Order: sequence, then structure tokens, then C-alpha cells
Amino acid sequence: MNTALSQLPAEHVAPDSVLWTPTDLGAIALPHRLAMAPMTRDRSAPDGSPTAMNVEYYRQRASTAVIITEGTQPSADGQGYLVTPGIYTDEHVAGWTRVIDAVHQAGGRIILQLMHVGRISHPDNTPHHRQPVAPSAVAPHTQMFTAQGLVPIPEPRALAFAEVQKTIDDFRHAAACAMRAGADGVEIHGANGYLVHQFLSSNANQRSDAYGGSIPNRIRFAVEVAEAVADVVGADRTGIQISPGNPFNDVAEDDVPQLYETLISALAPLGLAYLNISFGDDELRRTLGQAFGGPVVLNRAGASVVERTADLSSGLGDVITVGTRTLANPDIVERIKTGATLNAPDKDTFYGGDERGYTDYPTLAQQVAGNDV
Repeated sequence: MNTALSQLPAEHVAPDSVLWTPTDLGAIALPHRLAMAPMTRDRSAPDGSPTAMNVEYYRQRASTAVIITEGTQPSADGQGYLVTPGIYTDEHVAGWTRVIDAVHQAGGRIILQLMHVGRISHPDNTPHHRQPVAPSAVAPHTQMFTAQGLVPIPEPRALAFAEVQKTIDDFRHAAACAMRAGADGVEIHGANGYLVHQFLSSNANQRSDAYGGSIPNRIRFAVEVAEAVADVVGADRTGIQISPGNPFNDVAEDDVPQLYETLISALAPLGLAYLNISFGDDELRRTLGQAFGGPVVLNRAGASVVERTADLSSGLGDVITVGTRTLANPDIVERIKTGATLNAPDKDTFYGGDERGYTDYPTLAQQVAGNDV
């Protein structure tokens, strides 16, 4: 256990706050509204199977309203970073089953996020060492961490039309695998410059077929992936994350309001469990939430839990997700309820490594016990 951590100021949300009231994300009943945000941690086995360390990490954080897992590749081509988890083989299913069983036994709920990175990849990081794939052969102006250090991301190979269909089927298969593992739901990662977001983009997507050019064509991939996942999981257990206008991973969108209003209008009839919005101004967030017509999950990066709770009180969202504070405080729910100080996250251990900065953050009870020794 790491007992030499720096601390963040205490935060306290009163017992009568809307934060502690139950709600539903589709068919997933939540006891309160403080959820764990998806965070890449790069600590799976080389083949993408979750390990015993992953089991413990997620189990520790089961008191959150729901855990949304780190991005999990739906295929070998979907991997971009070192030792990230997959959910497309029997070995992956077995590993995730152990994770999910542990979370359920601890009283929690867990949604598995499907993330195909598209062009944000490097052959050195994948099991097959192939060229990354993307909507178009347009390299991002960014770098990728590999075992050899930071290197430029190479130009991807444009997916042929038939390969786009196969990729949608990969999402379908991965969603079915997630349900075999016992997940409470599946979230489609359509944000942060990864494959679904690349199709939405006006710089990464230079296609001239039915998946490129006009806004209706650029949203087609996202909508068809959502339809495929909902078909096997159930719409009421399917969520999607978006980040309107987020330039991360060298994605550009010249027509953000029109693009996302069109996308949400196409998704709304599916009756998905929730919409997860992790970027964009409040006016657009409210407009998209109203157009979606269902529960909205919000992540306001950099804000305190108290500040994020205001989004619930104002009706901007129904659930808030918290990332690095949850990473550093496995018992964040207890700490926020009691107004206890918070462990500060150790940025040096965010990605890769062993249990340090992963499963060794102390709970409040452990800290109290340590102080009494």
C-alpha cells in the first residue's frame, strides 16, 4: 500500500444531494449518480486478456454507481496502445468474466467500453504488426508511445468498403463477447479521435463512398455500429460516448453543431440506454441531451466532484463520471459522502507498470489504521 501520497482538498456532497439519489441508465439500475469514467491503464496481459491485477483494480472501485471500463479493442486491428485489453477471443471473455464477477460480488455494476483506435496505432504495439487502419489514408500529426519510446504514428491504410462492414461486425461480435462475460452493458467509444470519431471527422475522413463526404454519410458508421451493438446487447444496455469538437488525436470537425445534432437525431430512435458527453460547451450539451431524449452521462474534466454535481442539479446531466479522482481513491464514494481528504493521483503511474499507482492507493479505513499504528 502506498502511504506516501500527496493529498487533494476534501470535498463534501451533502446526503440530501441529487448525487446520492437512484437513477437508471436504460435497464441498468444505479444506486446513486457518481460513476467511474473509462481510463486507459495499459496493464493487461500481452494477448489482451485481463489479469488478476485488473480484477483487483475494478473490484476496489465497485462502490461507484457504475464502472465504465477502459477502452477495450473489439479486434486485433482495434488495438493501438501497449497491453490494452481485448474482448474478441475466448481468453478475453474468461479474463473479463473474472473481473465482472468480482465487481458484481462487491455489489457493483460494470459497463464494458468498446474502443477501436483506428489510425491512433503503431505496428510495434499490436499482435500482428500490421499497418493501422482508418477511414482514409491520412496520418495524424501526433506520436505514439511504444516499447522504443515515442515515435511518429505512420500513415494508416484506408478501409475498403467491405472492410468497413467487417469492422461493424467486429463491434457486434465484441459486444456479444462482453455479454458472455456478464457485463451489465456496453459503451461504444465514439470520442477522442478514435475510429468512430475519425469517421465523423472532416479531416481524418476523406472518403467519397457512402461513409464519407456529407454529414449523413460521415455519421453512418457510428449509427450502424450502434445498431449492431444494440442488436446483440439490447438498446437499453447500450451507451455511446461522444466528444463534440474535441481536437485530441488530430481530429478536426468543421461543422460541430450540425454534425452532432444530425448524429443524435439518428441515434435517438434506437432508444439507447444513455449518451455519454465528454466535451463541448454547455449549450451544445443541453441541445444534444434534449435531442437524445434519454439519460445523459457527463464528464467535466478538471472540475471537482462538487462542481460536477451542479450539472445534475441544473438538469444538464443525469449521471457524472469521475476519472483520476476515482483512480486514486477506490473508496471515492465514502470520501465524498464524509468530506474526507482525497489521495492525489500519481501521473507517473497512469499508464503501464505494476500495482503501484494501480491497486495500492489506500482507502480511508487503511489510512486511519496506518495513522493509529
